[in-house]
Amino acid sequence: MNRTIRRTSVFVLLLVFALLIRATWVQFFDGTALAEDKANRRNAIRTYAEPLGNIIVAGSPVTGSTRTTSGDLAYKRTYKQGPLYAAVTGYASQSYAPTQLEGLYQKLLNGTDSRLKTVMDTVTGQRAEPGDVVTTIDPKVQKAAYDALGDKKGAAVAIDPSTGRILAVVSTPSYDPTSLTDANTAAAAWSKLNADPAKPLTNRALRQPLPPGSTFKLVVAAAALENGLYASVDQKTDSPDPYRLPGTTHDLSNENPNAPCADASIRTALEYSCNNVFAKMAVDLGQDKVRATAEKFGFNDTQQDVPVRAYTSVYPSHMDKSSTALTGIGQYDVTATPLQMAMVSAAIADGGKLVSPHMVAQITDSGGDILKNYDDSTSAKRIVSSSTAAQLQSAMQTVVDQGTGTNARIPGVTVGGKTGTAQHGENNSQTPYAWFTSYAKAGGKQIAVAVVVEQSDAARSEVSGNGLAAPVAKAMMQAALN
Repeated sequence: MNRTIRRTSVFVLLLVFALLIRATWVQFFDGTALAEDKANRRNAIRTYAEPLGNIIVAGSPVTGSTRTTSGDLAYKRTYKQGPLYAAVTGYASQSYAPTQLEGLYQKLLNGTDSRLKTVMDTVTGQRAEPGDVVTTIDPKVQKAAYDALGDKKGAAVAIDPSTGRILAVVSTPSYDPTSLTDANTAAAAWSKLNADPAKPLTNRALRQPLPPGSTFKLVVAAAALENGLYASVDQKTDSPDPYRLPGTTHDLSNENPNAPCADASIRTALEYSCNNVFAKMAVDLGQDKVRATAEKFGFNDTQQDVPVRAYTSVYPSHMDKSSTALTGIGQYDVTATPLQMAMVSAAIADGGKLVSPHMVAQITDSGGDILKNYDDSTSAKRIVSSSTAAQLQSAMQTVVDQGTGTNARIPGVTVGGKTGTAQHGENNSQTPYAWFTSYAKAGGKQIAVAVVVEQSDAARSEVSGNGLAAPVAKAMMQAALN
């Protein structure tokens, strides 16, 4: 009998010991994962128990919080001029994971960031007062881009070349983030937005690379000057017109058959956007040299954070010569975001240096004390020599003064730019993309801009970088320099 009791007692003790081990494991090892699980309702209740911190533009919040009238979530996010700033803020939703700055700084904005905790918060276990995100966005430039794009499908980015501060990030068509904040109505709005063929939730400015067309000729010209293929932008090139793509029977012609593109200098070739010059230039340089220069500007960078992760702009590898020729005019498998093409103009405008682009200036606690200053942590990289940059600036000014970019001219302002019209669809069967990238300087200020228009109500014959994208860039540059 005693032996049976002892065995039973040992067995029960082993079960208790196993239970204690399991409880300890769940509490200390699985507890964090369970607490942070997206399906844990307590997280949403805690997040929306109090007002969130704000995203700030030019000293004023473009976000807010308001009391709910039902349910267990006390507050919901609100947005001021939501569609105007959607590509910057993203959304914070009671039903869906936050995006853009709302997602990146979720813990700061809901008060769970450890940097916000005071001694009293630690003692009481209370949530800290939420912090704020201070952006670099200039509301005048942002609105100018948004209004100028209007009902077109497209995007625009503006950068201050000397500081790297991003002054505008616009994607159209846009959406109102407020429609996604309330759990009671978010699902219907979510379904409607995702069913829209125009894809308003896509951030075209940062996260939709497209063929850059002739705007990429700036990169090829930079490679030619940097590698000594040509000594200056005014030296004549060896460029037959039309240019037969190597290894093919296809002749590459120019949009304007009367343009002086045969053996044109880089300046003239940019002015008239001569395909034959830059296709042959890419072949003469070789894909490796073109790629090396493109990568200095930011192409093929898989971690381009501003701080939102931008999609990679691509210059391809392992091509034959005919494909390399097509990359010289921004076609084949070359893709770029508006952010990337704004970076190209920014580096040229700032004497060949590129300051890391960023759209957050500081993050602060509830009292306004700075937790991190991103303006102080930026760095500048030498992309091309100051001589190359100066020559390209001059050539880009010719494009605007008397070439294909005259719609960007601003009286009393130095403006340089490059147009682009990129093929779209098989055999260019769909409406081409219209591009414009530029810089402007006046009164000690400067700005670099890139605009792409994917779709508009213009007739196909009227689609061009100068006709559709340059006026948008002009509006942005004027807003920044006035």
